[in-house]
Amino acid sequence: MFLLAEGAGASSGMGLFSIVWIVFIFGLMYFLMIRPQRNQEKRQKDLLADLEIGDTVLTTSGFIGMIIDIQDDTVIVEFGNNKNCRIPMQKQAIVDVEKVEE
Repeated sequence: MFLLAEGAGASSGMGLFSIVWIVFIFGLMYFLMIRPQRNQEKRQKDLLADLEIGDTVLTTSGFIGMIIDIQDDTVIVEFGNNKNCRIPMQKQAIVDVEKVEE
């Protein structure tokens, strides 16, 4: 009888330890995976919200061009020295922005 009572107490202690361990693992996953991704999404959203005509942009495909028009979710980008090379693209295709110095 004494052994059963002692075994029941030990298993409840192990159950509490298991719950604490699982919470720790999920907390670690949040700080190592989810939080940095949310910060990156916020930076990208702020970057796209601050676009202006004349900014030089880098696209996901590696092209560098200058913004000549901005619409809701589309920008028209001029590539190279050829003024006829104007391509409309989605804002999400922009990776980096270099602001115009005034």
